[in-house]
Amino acid sequence: MSSTTEQATGARTWSVAEHLDDILTAVQPLEPIELNLLDAQGCVLVEQVTVPVALPPFDNSSMDGYAVRAADTERASEASPAVLTVIGDVAAGSSGTELTVGPGRAARIMTGAPLPPGADAVVPVEWTDGGTGAGPARTMAPHSASPQGSGGQVRVHRAVTPHAHVRARGGDVCAGDVALEAGTVLGPPQIALLSAIGRPAARVRPRPRVVVLSTGSELAQPGEELAAGQIYDSNSFALAAAAKDAGAIVYRVGAVTDDAETLRSTIEDQLIRADLLVTTGGVSVGAYDVVKEALTAVAEEEPGEPEGEAAEGEEDENAALAVHRAHVEFRTLAMQPGKPQGFGTIGPDRTPILTLPGNPVSSYVSFELFVRPAIRAMMGLADLHRPVVRATLLPPHGAGDEEPAPLTSPGGKRQFLRGTYTGGERPEVRPVGGSGSHLIGALAHADALIVLPETVTKAAWGGEVEVVLLG
Repeated sequence: MSSTTEQATGARTWSVAEHLDDILTAVQPLEPIELNLLDAQGCVLVEQVTVPVALPPFDNSSMDGYAVRAADTERASEASPAVLTVIGDVAAGSSGTELTVGPGRAARIMTGAPLPPGADAVVPVEWTDGGTGAGPARTMAPHSASPQGSGGQVRVHRAVTPHAHVRARGGDVCAGDVALEAGTVLGPPQIALLSAIGRPAARVRPRPRVVVLSTGSELAQPGEELAAGQIYDSNSFALAAAAKDAGAIVYRVGAVTDDAETLRSTIEDQLIRADLLVTTGGVSVGAYDVVKEALTAVAEEEPGEPEGEAAEGEEDENAALAVHRAHVEFRTLAMQPGKPQGFGTIGPDRTPILTLPGNPVSSYVSFELFVRPAIRAMMGLADLHRPVVRATLLPPHGAGDEEPAPLTSPGGKRQFLRGTYTGGERPEVRPVGGSGSHLIGALAHADALIVLPETVTKAAWGGEVEVVLLG
């Protein structure tokens, strides 16, 4: 908004960047905790982890076959196999020291089993007769079904070199190596490494608990019958799914009616399990904008410190007001959709709360711009934002032969339009649906947001635009 308009209305308008900066300044990473490995998935490691034992911790076989001295096989061939005496089995999980492979000897060995003393290589069973005296073997006889398979002789048809088919001790990581740096996000491979080096837990920043709450007496839950004037609640489902996608633990609360005291009571009940509260609806200038009414009224009625001993019943009332206590600023942003926004803290622990507009597209765009970065900041992640690229703007699919009019945008506002993005050497983006903030059908087909800055009022086809990639 221009300074002239601000002077005329007496109200300030914030930019998208200013509002986001205020949110990220106020939101702090959660305190680290120790979590079991599976509970730590998706969390950010807060300590450097070093390897206590080498991986693998001993030389072991990478194949089912025979542990041998490579020198005993150097002249082996199909026509003239090396004949070795089998002295027993080495199974995975054994110590590997029960047998010693001397000259002319071999031990049956299983994948992962320790290499026995004296052996320096493994011959795959497929390179032998498997102890049958016949042609090349395809598999070993099970020990339980054929105990004699661990004795007798084996014919080796191909030579091996020293260390062939042997996983060397420390070949993966050595004791004292850095396994994972602080700041690493723990995915399945990182969880695998931690468990492989014997760590049952990790010290991480936990995933924030996010409570999503939609407001509006007109909202019914999916599966219910719609009464006259009602619509189904899509916002709480969309934002809960988006918060989960951002990495949060999510609790969705069904729609709250347009009653300020009911909303305050509902928020009070949810504070115990919330690191972040997100509401949708009720933040504009209407007579039934319950979020703005409830939280503004609470801020105004915040009590001072009680003097002396509280009268009977006053302690409970003061405690309730402390839980309700809110410091929320409602703002007008220079953006479309999503102009009305609110942000602040609520309750005795000063739990962050973001209040988003109620139109489906407005609430989702607002989530992507403000809530998602806040969640990721609370997790301690370095990368807070969706990828932003440049792409050529093309007309929407189905526009026909006649080129449609250029995209327009109100001056002084940053507009976010839904789009479909095609990557490659020459990235392209096309608008999908109109600019209305209620068009959730178009949102379902979009995988990008087309950004038209405050200084742009028209965007010609074929020009380059900024694109925020979703998903």
